[in-house]
Amino acid sequence: MELLFLAPVIGVVALLVALIFAKRVISVDAGTDRMKEIAGYIHEGAMAFLKREYKMIAIFVAVLFVILTVTPGLGITTAICFLVGAIFSILAGFFGMQVATKANVRTANAAQTTGMNKALQVAFSGGAVMGMCVVGLGLIGVSTLYLVFGDVTIVTGFGLGASSIALFGRVGGGIYTKAADVGADLVGKVEAGIPEDDPRNPAVIADNVGDNVGDVAGMGSDLFESYVGSIISAITLGSLALGGFDGILFPMLLAASGIFSSIIGSFFVRGKEGGNPQRALDMGTYVSGILVMIAAYVLSNYFTGGLSAFIAIIAGLAVGIIIGKLTEYYTSEHYKPVQHIAQQSETGAATTIISGLAVGMKSTMFPILAMAVAIFVAYSAFGLFGIALAAVGMLSTCGMTIAVDAYGPIADNAGGIAEMSEMPASVREITDKLDAVGNTTAAIGKGFAIGSAALTALALFASYAQTVGLESIDILNPNVIIGMFIGGMLPFLFSALTMEAVGSAANEMIEEVRRQFREFPGIMAGTEKPDYAKCVDISTAAALRQMIVPGLMAVVAPLAMGLILGADALGGLLAGALVTGVLMAIFMANAGGAWDNAKKFIEGGAHGGKGSDAHKAAVVGDTVGDPFKDTSGPSINILIKLMTIVSLVFAPLFLI
Repeated sequence: MELLFLAPVIGVVALLVALIFAKRVISVDAGTDRMKEIAGYIHEGAMAFLKREYKMIAIFVAVLFVILTVTPGLGITTAICFLVGAIFSILAGFFGMQVATKANVRTANAAQTTGMNKALQVAFSGGAVMGMCVVGLGLIGVSTLYLVFGDVTIVTGFGLGASSIALFGRVGGGIYTKAADVGADLVGKVEAGIPEDDPRNPAVIADNVGDNVGDVAGMGSDLFESYVGSIISAITLGSLALGGFDGILFPMLLAASGIFSSIIGSFFVRGKEGGNPQRALDMGTYVSGILVMIAAYVLSNYFTGGLSAFIAIIAGLAVGIIIGKLTEYYTSEHYKPVQHIAQQSETGAATTIISGLAVGMKSTMFPILAMAVAIFVAYSAFGLFGIALAAVGMLSTCGMTIAVDAYGPIADNAGGIAEMSEMPASVREITDKLDAVGNTTAAIGKGFAIGSAALTALALFASYAQTVGLESIDILNPNVIIGMFIGGMLPFLFSALTMEAVGSAANEMIEEVRRQFREFPGIMAGTEKPDYAKCVDISTAAALRQMIVPGLMAVVAPLAMGLILGADALGGLLAGALVTGVLMAIFMANAGGAWDNAKKFIEGGAHGGKGSDAHKAAVVGDTVGDPFKDTSGPSINILIKLMTIVSLVFAPLFLI
């Protein structure tokens, strides 16, 4: 039992490291008054959105807390765990956003005063705060609640709390960021012909705020949920596989070793002036991965007396790396898929969209095959517990993964601040280089999130099956078939709702930007200041209003299926949602990323460059892809995980 106390201790160490990184960011000078003013708009807009979002989520949390308390077989202890999970997820997002919105302006100023290496250090440090907060709070929560209650079933409530916040964070943040982005691009770039991040664009601040609420807080809550869910499924299945406490201690110590490895790896992120920032970020990732492999080897031998568990863990780590590389291939401008979309843009927006859809669809094949191999290897090595260990292994270096991913929007914001404050062209060259790497890390991060969601949901599904006594799913059972069809449909309906939400919010944004250009001609002349606050308010209100129905659907659907048709049908629903959800998530994320980088490839001078007909067509493709890659695609990850954790928590109601 004493060894289990290492888990919360390592979690606390992660939070202390996050504090060190935060102080490193704050110690850097924020630059000129103009830079501070713009950064202030972004910070205030981001924090105002979070506060309004959390107020709305608080109502949902309070209602579900009461439901858990009065549900037979659950009670106040599960409800307390749920509340703690929700609060910890909120805290991780809040702390990460606080620092990210302060790191952007300091990254821009560091690029001007010191150079690219210092700018890279500031941006990465800002992202590392989010990463360390996520893994630190996640491990502290799961391990401490188990130490207090001593019951794995009760601790699943913590996962439900994390999942609930994650869905609203991803959906709300995704709607916000894409409403602003689409509005800014279509009116600013296409209609008015002004550059991206031009301070004359009224939606430009809302766009920069959106980078933070969607790609920092939203992404962090997504992986917080996966991280917590993987540990919970592993300790649930491990207690059965290893016959007691060892099955609980093993995944906890594996997660703790992953945090330690991420901390060590973060100090290896060192760039060189004129070098490639991607190599510096990769070095930290590689060091973290190698250290986890060493720890997994030792732990596997200690707890199982062999290497079966080690093989399962390596399968998870490997598939995470493979999916990341495959995502990079399909979404990077250095490879044929994106270059083909850029070429197709020469004949108009229609062919841009057709080719992008095709790339997204093709991109599902190899990641699915990789996951299939990983599942086969993990199950062959250690049964269902092996699959859960593969998920924990894949997410063990989550602290480093999130740090690298959150670096992207910070670098993007730094470029925007450099443009709006009219800093020298040399500064924008540095921030553009950092941002280009950030686009790649963001795409890889989305692929990683999808892969981890699939393994986590599968492991949680196995835990659900064990809990309700479901040994197999009979597809000749009409109730199961009904469940599978409805489950398969849910990711499509969910995506439609979130896409429509972006379209509706973007329409409001477009009309507002047009109105300001029309009624205040001095904006384009540079003699009048746009009303940034109005655009920020439009995105905020629309996102909060539109996130409610998709969020509730993920909770209501599994409960309704389980109560009406039983545990078998609910198993079918989860299976159907998992299959179509993973495919849809990969397709949408990669298609959106490919459209985005096809536009950037053209902006780099290919096919006529900026202002050409090909560029205009690529902007339309990118606009279609925005909600694909930043709203609907990433949100599906949470949909499949949340439905599974809801089923697991409320399993006492569906017992066979």
